[in-house]
Amino acid sequence: MFEFLTSKFEDLFFKIKNKGSLSPKDLDDSLREIRLALLEADVNYLVVKEFLENIKKKALGENILESLSPFQQVIKIVNEELSNILGGASSNLNFSQRIPTIIMIVGLQGSGKTTSAVKLAALIKSKYSKKVSLIAADIYRPAAILQLIDYSKKTGCEVYHEDGSKDPVSISVNGINAMRKDANDVVIIDTAGRLHNKSHLMEELKKLKRVMQKVITDSPHETFIVIDANTGQNGLNQAKEFSSVLDGLTGIILTKLDGTAKGGIVIKISNELKIPVRFIGVGEQIDDLQVFERDKFVEALFERQES
Repeated sequence: MFEFLTSKFEDLFFKIKNKGSLSPKDLDDSLREIRLALLEADVNYLVVKEFLENIKKKALGENILESLSPFQQVIKIVNEELSNILGGASSNLNFSQRIPTIIMIVGLQGSGKTTSAVKLAALIKSKYSKKVSLIAADIYRPAAILQLIDYSKKTGCEVYHEDGSKDPVSISVNGINAMRKDANDVVIIDTAGRLHNKSHLMEELKKLKRVMQKVITDSPHETFIVIDANTGQNGLNQAKEFSSVLDGLTGIILTKLDGTAKGGIVIKISNELKIPVRFIGVGEQIDDLQVFERDKFVEALFERQES
């Protein structure tokens, strides 16, 4: 989605860059091309509609068609509006003053949740120089614990697990206490993949968060939902359900952006639920998880246009 939009916006602004003035038709033509670009990127049409209405309202309200630099003014307005719909939260992690900082990873089965948990552990360890461990709380998927342990060997991060236990809540609480004694800075809990329409699984997740908040004060400090970029518009329903059950999410990890996924659903989720994208997965390797910095992404869309 990001590369696609960059290319589309570059083509669009090239057409108006050298115009000394813009007519109402020029503005409408530009908005039409922005609309097509966003829809092609799989952005929800209602979000696109509101986005364009806001741009046009600002453009006309600020009389940019009569300004000496209409091109720069259009860039500025589109930049501001795109930043708004991508969410305003900081991309920085919320580290607790008392160790460990607890991060809970949730998501549907097959979204790339377990691999994202390990990649996040590696990123935090490398970027922030923190001692990071993981808790294997997925007791349902065959070989999930072995996958987490095996994958984590590449990062040097310890994995807490309890062979034979069928209680993810007690596993998580015991793991947090053990990792605190071992002076871990960050603990990442890999919860079981859910089906958002299975109430008993969602209730279990709700219980896990409630017990942690009671036993481990103010935790979890971050709750990330992992969403497959190929999910499309159904990703909004997933995010809504998880956000409702968990009384809020602090961020999105968008996976599988290295393929053909357009990823436009992230704009819909960020705009409607006010949940920012925090990380993006761009490959299969351990270091193929990147911090998503909204401001830098938006700036990258426009930097070549302004030069």
